[in-house]
This record gives sequence, structure tokens and C-alpha cells, in this order.
Amino acid sequence: MIRTGRAELDFSGIRTEFGLPQEFPALALAEAEQAVLRAPGEREDATALPLVTIDPPGAKDLDQALLILRRPGGRFRVHYAIADVGGFVVPGGALDAEVRKRGQTLYLPDGNVPLHPTVLSEGAASLLPTQTRPAVLWTFDCGADGEPESVRVRRAVVRSTAQFDYESVQATIAAGTMHPSIEALPDFGRLRRERALDRGAVELQLPEQEIEPNGDGDWKLVLRPRVEVDAWNAEISLLTGMSAAKIMVDARVGILRTLPDADEGAVEAIKRSAHALNVPWADGVSPAKLLAGLDPSRPESLALFVDATRLLRGAGYTAFNGVVPEIATHAGIAASYAHVTAPLRRLVDRFATEVCLAVTEGREVPEWLQKALPELPGLMGGSDALASKVDRACLDQVEAWVMEDRVGQEFDAVVLRSEGNGADVFVAEPPVMGRCSGEDVPEGERIRVRLVQADAARRKVAFEAV
Repeated sequence: MIRTGRAELDFSGIRTEFGLPQEFPALALAEAEQAVLRAPGEREDATALPLVTIDPPGAKDLDQALLILRRPGGRFRVHYAIADVGGFVVPGGALDAEVRKRGQTLYLPDGNVPLHPTVLSEGAASLLPTQTRPAVLWTFDCGADGEPESVRVRRAVVRSTAQFDYESVQATIAAGTMHPSIEALPDFGRLRRERALDRGAVELQLPEQEIEPNGDGDWKLVLRPRVEVDAWNAEISLLTGMSAAKIMVDARVGILRTLPDADEGAVEAIKRSAHALNVPWADGVSPAKLLAGLDPSRPESLALFVDATRLLRGAGYTAFNGVVPEIATHAGIAASYAHVTAPLRRLVDRFATEVCLAVTEGREVPEWLQKALPELPGLMGGSDALASKVDRACLDQVEAWVMEDRVGQEFDAVVLRSEGNGADVFVAEPPVMGRCSGEDVPEGERIRVRLVQADAARRKVAFEAV
């Protein structure tokens, strides 16, 4: 485990509280090390494709590599290589058993709790630059409207040519110096965003808190702005997930990421909130298009984004074999969707990918895979809940550390949600979210608050309206 900062300001208490594993069992680790030595088997040689990766700075567990080519008539060809974890994990083995327990990689500020041993996740299975790696290669031929006209998926060997992060790519766009492999990403990404809004996909532009070392042995909170490249890159992943879902739905076997449609009551509640916040909502405009058109820097927008989370409640995983489930779509994406693009970090992606490969190759889905499908919703639901709790605990902990010597000070805040004798507020500097006491606190407005509590032991921060 990597520790940064003073010993009392690490996250060992959270690791202990949630029972996070520190090491892999010896048998699982031995299997991973043996898997590195195995030959990749017969695969298409796609090493000539000049793929690149786009990830957060310093990332080593690289799941995806990308290449976008322009075609005549304003059309596009997209190559999307995904780390082939299925080529390393033996079904029913010790490593398979351990990763099923873990479910996903957990990210803590002082070091990750990886889904797979780092010899795989940051080594032999990761699509690191200049390294030849086994991959599952998706190729999409898309029309001028951005919609796929043909989809191909197969096992291949690939070689990423460069590793980028979001902000550096955004800077090259501004400078007009984009790498040739992703020069078409802005145009294609915008097309896919248009199609998402046409479908009714919902995106909430809430501020994203992150924890970083401050350089003095402590931690700081920062807001990571979401640049356009984030959204465009996400659209490639969504395209892949929707294509995988179609393959599985057509074959009547697989596992989907599902979310029921919001009921009319939830939509009407959002409309009432918009009216109360003086956010114009024209007749015939969908919630998706209204939310997409809001300025996230405005307080009323933040409040409406928070209120709109009610549209995205109830997400889960649905496995099926023989009969397509009644709910086979994800309301937030407004389409059928499956997780297949992050197998190094998320358990379900490996299994969904194996289903897609079997179906498209005309093979029967293996018996071990058919048996595993019904277990996955429970495994992923448990790991999702744990990841959410760990993320929130880390943020709460750092918020308390950052604010503990500032009790009594006043701050500017935005009221995100008001109810009864209190409200949820967002303080921009330092970026902290917390409860604020006070009667009739005005939702969606800027107010002045006083910090009344910053308890590091209880990981609690509280304000009062001034």
C-alpha cells in the first residue's frame, strides 16, 4: 500500500472499516504470474493500427485504445481495442474465484485495491504504450450520422503507440495539433452526443470532487473540470456497450446494465423544481435536452442536476438466457447497454465480452459462462455498493481534515437541495459538500454559511446559514 502524507492522515482506517483486502491469495497470484507466460493463442495481427489511449494522468491499468479514421462521404471507422482479460483468467480457477469476490477495483487516495493482480492490470494485460498486447478489437463502420452500419468484434494482438490524458488532448485541440489517430474524435464525438440527446440520454453535469496530495504531506480537495474530450471519449465506450447489448439481446443470452424508465411523477417533480428555480422549460423539450443546455456554473443548474438524480435511480445488472428480460434498456442512456470496456477494473465486462465473442463467432456460449451469468448481478451489486461507500468515506474524511482548523469561518455556498430545517450545500473553495442547518434555506441560490463542525474522527462536516 502506498502512503502519502503524515501517518495519521492515511486511509488505513477506511480500509479496516470496510474489510478491504491487502493482498491476493497465493494461489490466485501464482495463476496470474503463470498466465503472463502463456502464449496468446491464434489471433488477428492488428499491431499496424496506430492506436492510442486516453486516461487520467498516471494511469497504468489501461483498458481501452482508440483509433478513428475518416471515410468518404463524412463517414467514420472506429477501432476500439479492449484489454483481453479473458485470455489470462482461467474459468473456475483460484484467480477467477478471487476476482468474483472483489467485483471491481477500488480507488483510494493512498493506493488502489485492484480487481486483478498488478502483474496483469498494470502489466501484461494493460494496453501500455509501445507494448504488444492481446486485446478484444471492436471495429465500427459508422455513417455520416454517427450510427453504426456494421460492427465486428474479434480477438487480436494490438500495439498502442501513445498514452494521453484528457487535459493534454484538450490542449492539442485548442492548439490545432491533435494526434492523427484521434484527429476525428471531436467531429465523431459531437455526432454521438447529438444522437444521445435525440435518444433522450440524461447527463448530469455535477461537480466532481477529487483528492490529491498537496505537496506538504497532507491532502487537498480539487474539482476536476470535465473537458469535452471526456464526453467524446465516453461516447466511444457507450457505442461499444450498446453494440454489445444488441449482440446479446439478439442472441437472447448475456448480461445488461439496466435502469427502469423514470415514472411520470419523477419527471413532473423535475419540472416543478425547474419552475421554482426559474429555469425555463419549453413545451416539447425532453429532460435530457433541457439538462444538456444548462450552464453548470450557475447555482440553479447545480440544484436542478441534483434534483434530476431521481431520474437515474434503480440501476442494476440483468442476466438472461433464452428470454429477453422485460426491462432490457438503461433509461439514462436511452438504449440497451452492457459493460464491456473496462475488464481490468470491473468483473462483469469479462463475462459480457466472452458472450459477444461466442455469439459473433457462431459458437455456443460455454457452459461455465452460462452458469456464471445469474451470479453476476448480485456480485456486481455488492461491489458497486461497497465502492460507493468507500468513495464517500474518503471524501468525507478529507473534507473533515481540510476543514478541521476552520470551524467558525464563513464561506460562500450554493444550495443544492433544501428540505425542512436544513439543506445540502456546495462550498466551492475548498470544494466541500455538506449539510447546512437553517429554516427555509433557498434552493438553487448562493448563500453565506458558517462552518460549525469538522469532526475528523466521525468524518463529518456541518454548516449553518448566516
